[in-house]
Amino acid sequence: MKEFSLIWAINDGWTIFCRNLKHIFRNPESLIVSMALPIILMLLFVYVFGGAIQTSSDYVNYVVPGIIITCVGYGSATTAIGVTQDMKGGFFERLRSMPVHASALLVGHVAGSFVRNMISTILVIFVAWLIGFRPNASLIEWIGVIGMLSLFLLSLSWMAVLFGLLAKNAETASAFTFLPMFLPYVSSAFVPANTMPSWLQAFSENQPMTPFIETLRGMLIGTPIGNNDWLAIIWFGGLLIAAFIMAMFVFKKKFLH
Repeated sequence: MKEFSLIWAINDGWTIFCRNLKHIFRNPESLIVSMALPIILMLLFVYVFGGAIQTSSDYVNYVVPGIIITCVGYGSATTAIGVTQDMKGGFFERLRSMPVHASALLVGHVAGSFVRNMISTILVIFVAWLIGFRPNASLIEWIGVIGMLSLFLLSLSWMAVLFGLLAKNAETASAFTFLPMFLPYVSSAFVPANTMPSWLQAFSENQPMTPFIETLRGMLIGTPIGNNDWLAIIWFGGLLIAAFIMAMFVFKKKFLH
């Protein structure tokens, strides 16, 4: 019975994922914007501000990890909006009368968000390489980068789903992008934390984005990682678990009652 339930959930999740994937390519404007914004931001920092910022390596190598997480943060707002539109637009209501596994609906949204954000991330890395980004990561380190990015993408996607379930309309859901796009600016994403005022430096060094960025930077260009990898896993692993549990609770309360 459990095996049947699992297969049922996977099949339904795949159906919702394919639906969301079609929406991505049928609405290329949103995909282009989500890709163009981080690329423009990267070009701005590298060519306008980069010459005035002193780092231990070429600035383009330093800034790429921060651009990647900013890219994901912006893209996650699309997930929150999509969930809210499905909830308020009656899509979930129509599915209540059908033999659809409830959890598969959210899993499909998360899978679509993961693919969309991964496409944006790959494009950002490619453009960064064109303008001088030269990582020296080994195969094992690249696998570590993929693993860390996957953890980050999934945790932020489930957070976006939770926010979308709680939002009253699409405009409110779009506000989700503020938090994941704001935190990188007060981290070590674009400038070393030790160049900040002491009170801001304390916040920068003890918020979740900094250990994650330092871990990516260390894997990609060989800067010291220290215990940042474990801190990043604890931060975003805990966030993923909490967001998943809360999203499922809220969804089942709304969908099944």
